[in-house]
Amino acid sequence: MSEQRRIPSTIETAAAPKTFLQKLLDAVERVGNKVPHPAVIFFILAGLVILLSHLLYLLGTTVSYEVVNPQTHKVESATAMVNSLLGADGIRFMLTSMVRNFSSFGPVGIIFVVMVGVGLAEHAGLMTALIKKIVQVTPRKAVTWILVTLGVVSSIASDADYLVLIPLGAAAFLSLGRHPLAGLAAAFAGVSGVNFLIVPIDGILTEITNDAIHLLNPTHSIGLTTNFYFAVVSSLVLIVVCTLVTERVVEPRLGEYRGEAAAGSGDEVSPDEARGLRLALYALAASIVIALLTFPTAAPLRDPRTGSIVGDTPFMNSLIVLIMLVFLAVGIGYGVGAKTITSTIDGINAVTKTFAGLSGLIFLLFIISQFLAYFNYSNIATIVAVDLGDALEHANLGTLPLLLGFITITGAVGVDCRRHPEMGDIRADFRAAVHENWGSRPKSCSRLTGWAIRRPTAYPR
Repeated sequence: MSEQRRIPSTIETAAAPKTFLQKLLDAVERVGNKVPHPAVIFFILAGLVILLSHLLYLLGTTVSYEVVNPQTHKVESATAMVNSLLGADGIRFMLTSMVRNFSSFGPVGIIFVVMVGVGLAEHAGLMTALIKKIVQVTPRKAVTWILVTLGVVSSIASDADYLVLIPLGAAAFLSLGRHPLAGLAAAFAGVSGVNFLIVPIDGILTEITNDAIHLLNPTHSIGLTTNFYFAVVSSLVLIVVCTLVTERVVEPRLGEYRGEAAAGSGDEVSPDEARGLRLALYALAASIVIALLTFPTAAPLRDPRTGSIVGDTPFMNSLIVLIMLVFLAVGIGYGVGAKTITSTIDGINAVTKTFAGLSGLIFLLFIISQFLAYFNYSNIATIVAVDLGDALEHANLGTLPLLLGFITITGAVGVDCRRHPEMGDIRADFRAAVHENWGSRPKSCSRLTGWAIRRPTAYPR
């Protein structure tokens, strides 16, 4: 009888006219679904760079700007002209540098190295078991907080966030008699890309950002932890906001859940998984050896000249490898305990499957590497940077409008970044431009046009 009463309500809800917000979201979805694959986008961009370079070359496009000489630290005048990719030299460059462009592209090596550890841990089942354990022991009042926090942290694994956490969020709410859609929404909201930890995507975005910066200044680079403090604060804000919205807006609007109750304990941690988690914890504790290689005086991972840990030091330069080793250790520990890894062949197969899943990303990185090489060779980056810098200088926008413009552009690009995180390369180019125009402008120069990167005496490296 109760089901008969619910059927008309469902039909009425489906037939009800859509609100403005629903229509707006439908329009955003339609536009997002029509966006081509990032590989196609960068292929088109590479073709446009080739054609545009020849057109600007025929027009004799040049630009003059001022730059600080990194050796003398004096302001000098420089002139850049466009190099045609359809000329004899340009054609030779495209054909002879293709392999070099790809092999020297930073993100390629990083993704392969770090995914050795992360991929093994994920295929062994560590991420799934860890999430299940945390959700299982969480108090009822704290389940939303923990669920959103897990969503934030889960981006450390490539698939655990969407494939594991979101269904578990619905199951966790259902087991507590709460609406499963609210749990699903909370988990989905937490999976945002920011994280308390340094994750594989940070290494990729750092290298892509450095490649964008090197288009303008080969001597300037950012480190792997450049975005760390912002990510930590963003994570805290995200957890608070998502939790409050879930409990005070989403769940009340959904109303009391009157559907089927939880069917059983299929989402509980099994004895094998519990044993695997214990061994993974022991393996994590064994990672203290990294601290022994870093913190003592004259430790191998300190700078041999200054003794520093942070900066251009062996520790920071080996951070990707250290992350890989930690995940490799805890992944093997969990796999042995949970009996998901019973031989070296199982471990090798886990890494092999991970690399097989990266084929689409590797192809995309190949296209991106060619686009960046063509863009760099043509000198269009310098032409555009100087012209846009002149426009910003005369516009007198100030810090706040620049920041708002940066957020707007990265937010627009982010519409497709959740489906294809590699699209962060576009954001990296813009971020490099804003950083060099806004954050590194030398105080000793009265007029420095554009985003021609300088190494000022006021901001030593």
